[in-house]
Amino acid sequence: MIKLTIDNRNVEVEPGTSVWQAAQSVGIGIPTMCYLEGAEHFTSCMICLVKDAKSGRLFASCSTPVAEGQVIISDDEETTESRKAALELLLSEHVGDCEAPCQLVCPAHMNIPLMNRLIAKGDFAQALEVVKRDIALPSILGRICPAPCEAGCRRKQVDEAVSICLLKRFAGDEDLKSGNPYLPQLAALSGKKVAIIGSGPAGLAAAYYLQQKGHQAVIFEKNNQAGGELLQIDPEILPVEVIEQEIATITAIGVQIRFNEMIDDSRFAELQKEYDAIVVALGTVPEGSPVFGLKTAKAGVIVEKTSHATSIPKVFAVGHSVRTSKLAVRSVGQGKEVATVIDSYLRSGEVSGYPERFNSKFGRLAEVEFIQYQKDSENAPRQKAESSGFTREAAIREAKRCMHCDCRNPESCVLRELSDRYHAIQKRFQSNERINVEKFIHREGIVYEPAKCIKCGICVRLTRQHQEEFGFTFIGRGFDVKVGVPFNESIQKGLEKTAEIVAKSCPTGALALFGVEEQIK
Repeated sequence: MIKLTIDNRNVEVEPGTSVWQAAQSVGIGIPTMCYLEGAEHFTSCMICLVKDAKSGRLFASCSTPVAEGQVIISDDEETTESRKAALELLLSEHVGDCEAPCQLVCPAHMNIPLMNRLIAKGDFAQALEVVKRDIALPSILGRICPAPCEAGCRRKQVDEAVSICLLKRFAGDEDLKSGNPYLPQLAALSGKKVAIIGSGPAGLAAAYYLQQKGHQAVIFEKNNQAGGELLQIDPEILPVEVIEQEIATITAIGVQIRFNEMIDDSRFAELQKEYDAIVVALGTVPEGSPVFGLKTAKAGVIVEKTSHATSIPKVFAVGHSVRTSKLAVRSVGQGKEVATVIDSYLRSGEVSGYPERFNSKFGRLAEVEFIQYQKDSENAPRQKAESSGFTREAAIREAKRCMHCDCRNPESCVLRELSDRYHAIQKRFQSNERINVEKFIHREGIVYEPAKCIKCGICVRLTRQHQEEFGFTFIGRGFDVKVGVPFNESIQKGLEKTAEIVAKSCPTGALALFGVEEQIK
C-alpha cells in the first residue's frame, strides 16, 4: 500500500492508483473534464491540476500515479488560478451559447427555446409549465409585452424573428381555456409569512413564486380589484376577464389578497412586526413622495440591485415602485427574483443577490452559418395570428421556425458549472476570429456541434471501447486538431452503437440529446 498526504489528510491506497482517485477515496473532490472511469488516461483539460507541496510543481492528478510519502495540495490560491486559466483557454475556442440570445434579453429570463420545442411537439401543457417557471402572467403579457426577446432572436438575421410573445400568449390562453388551469407543485409550508403591498404584475408574481416556495403570501390591495396598473389598459387590448382569470390561477395555489387595505406608515410598522418579510410593489411612486420611511430617489425606492433589498431590514421593493418602466415583463421578472431572494433569506437569515450563472456567448451568426441553424428549424415565413391569437396549427408552425440557438445540455454541462465556480472570463484568451458553427444531426436524436468541443477525448475513447466501425477520432494536428468521424464519414456511421452513450458522457453541449425530454425534468 502507498501512503501519502492530501490536504493534510493521510491517505493509503493501492500502487497504481492515480492521485485523483486517491483524493476521491477520502472525499476530496478534484474537478476534471477529460477523466472517464474505466478508460485509458487522456490528459487534455488540465482542470485537475494539483500541487506537490515539496517541489511546488503543478501536475495533472487524473493521470499521475501516487508515490510513497507524497504531500499534495489540491485547493489553494495557485491551484485555483491554474484551473481558472485552464478553463479560460478552453473557453477561448468554445463557440456556443449556454442560453439563447432571446432568453438573455428577456427581462424574466424565460426559457424560450424549450417553450418553442414543446409547442412544436404539440405538448402545450408542458410548454405552459415551462413558461410559468419564469412568467406568472403569460396570457396578460402575451397581449401587452413589446417583446424585447424578439429583438434578440437570431432568426431575424435570416428573415423575421419568431413570434415569441404570441407563442407565450398561446400557451397561457390554451391553459385558461382548458377549464383546468395548471397548478404548480408547492413546497411544504415553512410557517413564514410575507406581505406584498400592491397587486400589480410585480406583486402578483412575487406572491405566486413565494407561495410555491412554501411561504404564505398575503397581498394588500388598496382597491377592491386586483391588477394594479393593468386595469388601466384598454380592454380591447387586455380584456378584464383575462386579468381576472390569470389572477385566479395565482390565488388557486393559496395566495391571499386583502382588498380595500390602504397601507399607511402606521400600518406598515405593524406589518413589519406581523410578517417575516415585506415586498413593496405599489406601482409608480410620484417624485418626492415618501414611501414608508424608505430611502428614495427621483425614480422611486432605492434598492440593492441584485437583491432588491431596501434601506429597512427585511423590506424589499420591486416593479414601478423602484423605477417606472413600459415593460410589465420586467416587473414580473423582478417579482420572481425577489421571491427567490426572500426564500433564501427566510431559510438562511442572510440577504444575498439573485443567483446568476456563467453564460458562454459568441454574438451574431456569420452568413455561412445560417444554413447550419436552419437544419434545426423549418424554413417557413412568420405566421400571421388572428385577433384571438394563434390557432393550434399556426402556433406549431411558428414554433418550428425557432433555430434553437441555446445549448441542449445547459444544466449538466461541466464546462459551464466549473466556469461558474471559478469565475472564468470567456474573452481572456480569445482571438478576434472564431471558428464557424456547424451542426450534425443524428437520426437517434443527437446533435453534434464541433465548435463546442473541448477535445477531451471521451467520445473517442467510448466509440473505441464499444468497437464502433468508424467511431470518433482526432483529425489534424496541433492547434488545428478536431474531433470527428474518420474518412469523411457521416455522424450516423460514426455513432452506430453509441450515440446516446456519448451524448450523455460529453462534458459540454458538443454532443447532446436532441429532444426535450431531458430538459423538462
